[in-house]
Amino acid sequence: MWKHAMTLMLIVVGVALLFPRGEEKAKVTPPEEITPAAEMRMKQATLNSDMALTDELCRTQCSMELRRIAQGAKARSGADNRSMLQTLRKEHPHMELLLVTRRGEGMDRVAAAAGSLKPDVRTAAAAHVAKAKIAVDSGRSYQSPPVKADGGTYLIVGEPEAGGSAGVIGVVRQHILQQVADHQKKNLRIETYPSDGHYKIESVDARTLQDVKVDHPEDNEGTSHYHKNQVVVRFKQVPSATDFEKMKQEIGGGTVQKLGYTYVFESSKMEAKQLMDYFKKWNIAYSEPHFLYLTNQDAAVEPAADPTAVLTPNDSLYRRYQYNLPEIATEVGWNVSKGSSDVIVAVVDTGVDLDHPDLKDQLVSGINIVDPNSKPYDDVGHGTHVAGVIGALTNNNLGVAGMSWYNRIMPIKVLDQTGAGSTYAVAQGIIWATDHGAKVINMSLGNYADAEFLHDAIRYAFDRDVVLVAASGNDNTERPGFPAAYPEVLGVAAVDANKAKATFSNYGDYISVTAPGVSIASTYPQNQYAALSGTSMASPHAAALAGLIRSVNPALKNTEVMDIMKSTSGDLGTPGHDRYYGHGLIDVAAALRAAAAAGAGTGGDAAGGAGTAAGTETAGGGTAAESATPAADAGMTQEEWEEWVRQMFQ
Repeated sequence: MWKHAMTLMLIVVGVALLFPRGEEKAKVTPPEEITPAAEMRMKQATLNSDMALTDELCRTQCSMELRRIAQGAKARSGADNRSMLQTLRKEHPHMELLLVTRRGEGMDRVAAAAGSLKPDVRTAAAAHVAKAKIAVDSGRSYQSPPVKADGGTYLIVGEPEAGGSAGVIGVVRQHILQQVADHQKKNLRIETYPSDGHYKIESVDARTLQDVKVDHPEDNEGTSHYHKNQVVVRFKQVPSATDFEKMKQEIGGGTVQKLGYTYVFESSKMEAKQLMDYFKKWNIAYSEPHFLYLTNQDAAVEPAADPTAVLTPNDSLYRRYQYNLPEIATEVGWNVSKGSSDVIVAVVDTGVDLDHPDLKDQLVSGINIVDPNSKPYDDVGHGTHVAGVIGALTNNNLGVAGMSWYNRIMPIKVLDQTGAGSTYAVAQGIIWATDHGAKVINMSLGNYADAEFLHDAIRYAFDRDVVLVAASGNDNTERPGFPAAYPEVLGVAAVDANKAKATFSNYGDYISVTAPGVSIASTYPQNQYAALSGTSMASPHAAALAGLIRSVNPALKNTEVMDIMKSTSGDLGTPGHDRYYGHGLIDVAAALRAAAAAGAGTGGDAAGGAGTAAGTETAGGGTAAESATPAADAGMTQEEWEEWVRQMFQ
């Protein structure tokens, strides 16, 4: 009972701040008028709600797993019980001790055991283990309140075999609570980022490049972070080897990274502004700081006898925790399509847990840009959560349901263990995904600097018919964030369970659509599930819908896919497109019906037909660059552009 009371208390705090009711609704303060202190309280309430829901997800999952093992425990041999416990611990390493007990036998005579506890943890958990034993012997389930030990939080769970003749008791370390707290403090900008001196990073105003001292989380609003001793340079003509040596000597040595015609120079004695001034004397297209980006079976068409029927999947956590999919008519949309494995959605992020049982069969090969010698494993949790929203295995009696049943996910790791990544890494990830078959790219990351280097990569993907989707950001600001604000990208804002603007969600004329982004339950590393909030969680809903649309009608161009998503969205706020909700809340059923009814795309091939003509309407409601070719957009001749593409990954 205690846990329900605690959860209710935390969620009620969030509801009171996030979901105004009755006559108060008309008095809601416009986002731009919310004070920094009030915004911080709202973000803290959102974090509290995420923590409470994550705790519930952890408890529910642990109870389900122990209940499964408990059935038949009395009849199994000690060796068989021990083997099952060891397998469960391997799948769930946070379950530090597992015991099979039989009614009438003391704790000194357990039928099987796996794992061990540190002495102080054993002492702290002893009373609750005893209570769990009494409960399972009586045929009742048991969950303890939080137990603090060894610098962490523990949970003791007991589940009986039917009839109470045997049971399973587990001592679980809830690492996930601290992980989610640490992650969301950064994701929601509750704590400052970056720490001074970290990775030689400095902060600047995105518009003026004037230094900004980040002493408070609100200082992150509109602030961009960059490597203070690095600069990105693109030459109009590739310098000779002699010229390169001269450059390195004059800037004080350091490293040089190459991507096509673009180079990242690092100096041991010059800072970014000095480096930018230095390179003006060379024949360059541009030079700019090296910015960081932060965490923000096929069945393509399956007409149902009743196209309005609601398909409710049997995933164990779905009914209770996933409000987000019914809110955007996903269940009805599944009557039109559940996706296709031919359409790949790339997740450009922190990587993905490649072994998660709710994800591993949905993945295709990806890449680790941060460490090219390693697989794209997620060491943060953000990318795994995003991937689960898009395509966690659905209707498999396990965990959560993804929006797509069959679209494959391509993990692209461009952000490191701190949740940050360079312009170089993000750009390289976008280009790699494009060249390896991604039809949709989700980017739940951002920065307030309009970096030409990144825009080059965005245009490269866009001109090859990729649908690009990005999160708007979590600073409740109208300042455009990139890549979401690029005209080739579908910028996504977040709403809550009441379809109201999420208090943290950035806004502006560049917003294309909105999607659920508050307390979203999804996959998390080490076979776990967590609830996170942010526009990072809203963006993959839109990316998944783009994948479903391309599954229904593969002939549609990227611009046509985005047009369908915007035109079928449910209007929110001021009638028509507005800066808080864009064209409105995505509607999966309406979008898929429109895609199925649409004719084949009218554009050319995948490499050049995707909205490259002058004045083509793009995701944010504006127009793409007015030049007629991607080469002209990039400031190159056609021959230079083609050579740049060929050299991209040499």
